[in-house]
Amino acid sequence: MTEMLNYFLMLTQELLLVIMILLSVAFFSLMERKILSYLHFRKGPNKVLINGFFQPFVDALKLISKDDYPVKWSNKLLFYFSPMFMFFLASLMWMVFPFCWGMMSNEFSFINMIIIMGMSVYGMMLSGWSSNSTYSMLGSIRSVSQSISYEVVMSFIFLSIIFTIYDFSMEGMFKWNIMKIFFLCPFLLILTFISLLAELNRTPFDLAEGESELVSGYSVEYGGFSYTIIFLSENIMIFFSSFVISFFFFTQLTSYMSFIVFSFMSFMICLIRGILPRLRYDKLMILCWTYLMPLSLLLFNMMILFANL
Repeated sequence: MTEMLNYFLMLTQELLLVIMILLSVAFFSLMERKILSYLHFRKGPNKVLINGFFQPFVDALKLISKDDYPVKWSNKLLFYFSPMFMFFLASLMWMVFPFCWGMMSNEFSFINMIIIMGMSVYGMMLSGWSSNSTYSMLGSIRSVSQSISYEVVMSFIFLSIIFTIYDFSMEGMFKWNIMKIFFLCPFLLILTFISLLAELNRTPFDLAEGESELVSGYSVEYGGFSYTIIFLSENIMIFFSSFVISFFFFTQLTSYMSFIVFSFMSFMICLIRGILPRLRYDKLMILCWTYLMPLSLLLFNMMILFANL
């Protein structure tokens, strides 16, 4: 009976965590629209109730109320399954961190995170293939090749941290003496941020959703509730990436300072969308395999070397 009660409490806490993340995503989308509007010298959403404060909830109701019309020759099972799969993986990512409710927070939580991040590309691939649309298929091919390329760089970054702390668990980050490799941290931080931007398909790496080329990429045929789920999963991953940087590189700070770092990284992701142009696809691949990959290998070896001194 006690085990069932503990399991029920854990599931309740996980559900509350997902609800809090969804509320945060709603206001994050409002913040992003405000930042982009001020960069364009306009005000942005300011009509709904208190200066547009409830605009995300009105937009959510409008999207959910719309009909969803799949393509005639699409694979309808995979067409509706892939957005839910993307949302499930995005929510599951938060379970690996050592919260008091961490369902997957165990001695292999680092490996769990790498596996889930690698699986996230399947949702984009399935959504593009099942739509039976040229633009969707091109967007999914781009997202798969881009994610696989930058996933290798991210894996080297995570492995360098694992071999530095001698622990496969996230809880080992609290025992990490970052001063041993302090001079390497700025390079590692910049490399992690660039790789996460590419993993998120955000500007300047948003080739999978290039509006000028592919209309909307792999999600072009989605609408209504399905598009809302894709939008939520993408923004949840943005929150997760900001939290990864705050957790990995600023673990020794207080909770308030870590929250400031987390908010600043989310702000930077929005700001970069408004100030940087989109990279050409061949330059995106050259950046990964010619520059970031050798740099990640160099940092991997240097971190292991200096951590053992």
